[in-house]
Amino acid sequence: MKVNQFPDRIIEIDNEEYLYFGGTAYLGLSTHPEFQKLLIKNILQWGTAYGSSRNANIQLNAYENGERFLANYIKADAVLTVSSGMLAGKLVVETLTPQTDCFFYFPDTHTAIKAQNSLPFFIGEKLNPRLLDKATEKITILTDSVPSFHVKPIDVSILNSIPSNKEITLVIDESHSLGILGPNGCGIYSTINLPNIKRKIMLSSLGKAFGLTGGVIASDSEFINQMAAHDTFVSSAGMNAAFVQTIADAGAIYLQQHQKLKDNLKYIDTHLIKNRAIHFDSNYPLIYPEIEGINEFFTLNKIIVTNFKYPTGTKNLNRIVITANHKKEDLDKIIHILNQNQF
Repeated sequence: MKVNQFPDRIIEIDNEEYLYFGGTAYLGLSTHPEFQKLLIKNILQWGTAYGSSRNANIQLNAYENGERFLANYIKADAVLTVSSGMLAGKLVVETLTPQTDCFFYFPDTHTAIKAQNSLPFFIGEKLNPRLLDKATEKITILTDSVPSFHVKPIDVSILNSIPSNKEITLVIDESHSLGILGPNGCGIYSTINLPNIKRKIMLSSLGKAFGLTGGVIASDSEFINQMAAHDTFVSSAGMNAAFVQTIADAGAIYLQQHQKLKDNLKYIDTHLIKNRAIHFDSNYPLIYPEIEGINEFFTLNKIIVTNFKYPTGTKNLNRIVITANHKKEDLDKIIHILNQNQF
């Protein structure tokens, strides 16, 4: 389906209007009038693009402003912005490779943080025995905050089972939790405080809940300084400066939209009949219905949801996405359809 406008809560296909429950604009910022005004103002000041290295002799204050805001928001010592979430992931893995004896990945980890020769964290339902052996080494564990087909954040307490002879670095991709989970949408980075984690690193796309093309990496100041000196970062142009400044300016809008999203999720939780075939959590804006033919039924009722084959999955993904922009009548329609399909 090809469309000629941003798909917000309403999408037009072949001159017909449909309700849209797809995409990743969880906070509904891409079409938010005040957010757009901020962005336009910053484009007029900072231009449409700045192609120079962040390490060049001319330094734009926009980067410092946006990164200071993000560090405070995420509750991290320091952050670094880059041009995309994918680059953020690749840059983190590149930086950690010479410092890591072995990488381990949780199930359904996003491609952005895949490392060469990495091993699965679980074999069957048990920890990989390699994590429990007596070798003293530095290991890095890679995981998404909320994997595909899940509606709750990953439980990292399992890391407590790894013996102390393993020095653990945890890398967590928060592309689908930043702006959503945690107080005011700060994500889950600040809530992870396991005693046997030597270092934790968070990265995220900013093109989802935050509505701006770019990526962010958050960690301790020492690691962020390493990232800033890495060849890949030095050789790359930064995130659009106008976008980074907009992040610094839009704090109040993020809070307002996050509250609207929470209100919408609470409304759904109140009216949706609980059903094992419908995966939903009142803190998370995705619904996964495992109902045969549900996508076709939605289309007949003038509703479009996300449907595609996910790279790490073995089945088609039907994903209902709730945003801050959905109105109560939109939610009523999708709730009514889901409540009709009881199993």
